[in-house]
Amino acid sequence: MDRTFPTLTAHPICGSARGAVRLGPGPSPVLDRDGATVLQRYPHARVIVLDDDVNTFQHVVDVLRRYIPGMSEEKAWALANRIDSQGSAEVWSGPLEQAEMYHQQLAAEGLTMAPLERN
Repeated sequence: MDRTFPTLTAHPICGSARGAVRLGPGPSPVLDRDGATVLQRYPHARVIVLDDDVNTFQHVVDVLRRYIPGMSEEKAWALANRIDSQGSAEVWSGPLEQAEMYHQQLAAEGLTMAPLERN
């Protein structure tokens, strides 16, 4: 049986693929048991760093700036202070897959992480 699948070609100017469904941060179409299309929100999660007696403020700041997109030095220092004073701080929130990646990267650098919180 010859199976051919349509190929999606990128638009020369905007780069979008013709015929592709663009999935953004909003709801995604899925089929329910009856075959009806319903909108379901893509799962999101919060990345939370916990206070510990191992990591220095500078290390926490450096790791946050290295892995969390758009993290300024000022914001990283504010988060490090919040982690120290309150015991934890949410350092990023967004789509689950990205949250899992950031969680793993921060943990690999030695930061003490809370389990991902889905929201």
